[in-house]
Order: sequence, then structure tokens, then C-alpha cells
Amino acid sequence: MSEIELAHVVVAGGAGFIGSAFARTYLARHPAARVTVLDKLTYAGNPRNLDPVQDDPRFAFVQADIADAAAVGAVLAGADAVVNFAAETHVDRSILDPDVFVTTNLVGLNTLLRAAKDAWGDALAKGAPRRFVQVSTDEVYGHVGAGASAEDAPLRPRNPYSASKAGGDLLAFSYHTNFGLPVLVTRGANTIGPYQYPEKATPLFVTNALEDLPLPVYGQGQALRHYLYVDDHAAAVDLVLQRGTPGEAYNVGAADEVNTVQLATRILDLLGKPHSLIRFVPDRPAHDYRYHLDSARLEALGWRRAYDWERTISTTVRWYAAHEDWWRPLKSGAYQEYYRRQYGERLGVAGRA
Repeated sequence: MSEIELAHVVVAGGAGFIGSAFARTYLARHPAARVTVLDKLTYAGNPRNLDPVQDDPRFAFVQADIADAAAVGAVLAGADAVVNFAAETHVDRSILDPDVFVTTNLVGLNTLLRAAKDAWGDALAKGAPRRFVQVSTDEVYGHVGAGASAEDAPLRPRNPYSASKAGGDLLAFSYHTNFGLPVLVTRGANTIGPYQYPEKATPLFVTNALEDLPLPVYGQGQALRHYLYVDDHAAAVDLVLQRGTPGEAYNVGAADEVNTVQLATRILDLLGKPHSLIRFVPDRPAHDYRYHLDSARLEALGWRRAYDWERTISTTVRWYAAHEDWWRPLKSGAYQEYYRRQYGERLGVAGRA
């Protein structure tokens, strides 16, 4: 299967967790390509995530909001592809404040799509290769009680985050059917690894354990997830960008089902910490207890994971243990306010993390 040549890729949200991994690995895998990261630098965007490529002459950074039409249009004018990781992504925050999720994940995405349509009209008419990859999530399928979700499964999101992402998928595809924009969508499983903001369960558990603080586990900790290593996720998005068929979605899944208690216990064991740090707290509303992706379409393109569950979790834990200088400054200030709001009452303490 042939690959298209994309000389200049814009990575929206490229200072975030998965976006920065994609930017780093894309430059490594494509020595002739250029990458421009476009990022607003919200609380979850961190320029330090891009330190490994800052001095690469093929790398550029633009601080801007994807909802800023003028800024986005200027960047896309010279680009061959957009990979959009820019999004609000935390379920708990979406329940606390849905508005920002609608603004970024729908209004911002529409601005980005419109800018691509306007910038690439003439090039597409001449047959030049262009691609727009919308990075989405397995959560758009909602709770999956049994079996696995293929890409044609109904979208049944159950919280403001996943609903905004499902809406974004449909919006992106509408630009393909109405305007001929070469849109592809990826839907990834729970992704973990280096540089993940410590509000998410895995880095929260690891960093709390390193500080001998409680690990807040929702309900009885029976929610099942597949954990995908961030470099495997980045490789999948790269493959879809190069070989995928516009107008199609591609699931990016993993294999081993792990519940939250198993996740917390494995982290504590790897760090030599007692299981007594696990603290069960009241569940979140409308908690999806299981996701499961059928990734056959992606595997047909040639994708295979390099990291199984054990390698994924052990590599992740080792990175946070070795990079306290990265995560400790993040767990202060506004993070503390969010943590107290989200977990303080559940833990029965003012809480610090």
C-alpha cells in the first residue's frame, strides 16, 4: 500500500500529551518533513513536552487558539496536512464545566476545518495530496457491555466530553461529504505514557503514590479499560495519515482489559508502595464501565502495537518516577484547586496531590 508525500504537517494541540508524542515521532520517522505545532497552551499544553525537538530546524511552534480563524488560516496556507489533537479531554472537567468542551471541540474544530477547506481548495482541485486527521476517542461509542465496537457502531456518548467528540467526528465527516475535504478520523483507547497531565488516572495514581498520597478509585474500581502506550497511538495516527482512506474512521485499540483496581495495584507494586493507599470514592455520574475497540481496519493498514500491557505500564511508571522535575510543578496552583473540587469531599479531606 503506497504512502502519500506530505512535506509540511500542522499538529494542532501538539503541546499536549498525545499531540507532542506525534510531533516528536513524526519528525523522527519522516526526515524530509516539516512539522508546525499549533497550540493555545491551556493548562494541559506544556512547551516542555516539545523540548526534544525544539532545536530541530524542521520544527516550528505557533501559539494560537484553533478557534482563531486568522491565525489558523495563516498557518494552514503553507501546509499539506492537519492532524488535530486540540481538544478538552477530561471527563470529570466536562461534568464540572461543559461549556469549554463545546467551544473547543466543536466551534474550534469547525474553524480549523473551514480554514483547511479555504486554504486547500485550489490544491485539491489539481489533485495535490492533502489530509485532515481528526483525532477522536473510543468514548464516543459509550459503554460497551459485550463484544467490541467497529467503526460503524452507533455513537452513544454519555458525558459532555464524549458527546462533544462524537459531534466533532460527525462535523469533520460532513466537510468530507459536502466539500470534498480529505478527512479521516481516528478513535483511540485510553492512552498513557510520558508527559500526560496528572489529572488523568494513571499519572494521578503514579504521582500520588510517589508522594504517599491516596489513590482515589471511583466506585468499586471495576470499570474496564484498554491501555494504549502513547508511541503506539502516535504510530497509528501517522499510519492513517499516510495510508488511510479519506471519509473513513479507524479504531486504535489495545488487547488486555484492566480494571481500575488492577491498574492502581500494579502501579503500587511497581513502586513498592502499600495497597492501603487505594481509596474508594463515590463514582462519577453516568460512568462508562467498559470500552472495547475492534481495530481490524487499522491492522489491515499494517499497524501493530509495540507495547503490551506490562511494557506499557512499567515504562510509564518508570518515566514519572524519573521525571519529578516535570510533574511536580504541574501539581500546584490551579491544579490544587481542581483536585480539591473533584476529590476533596470524596476523600473526606482537604487533600493535596
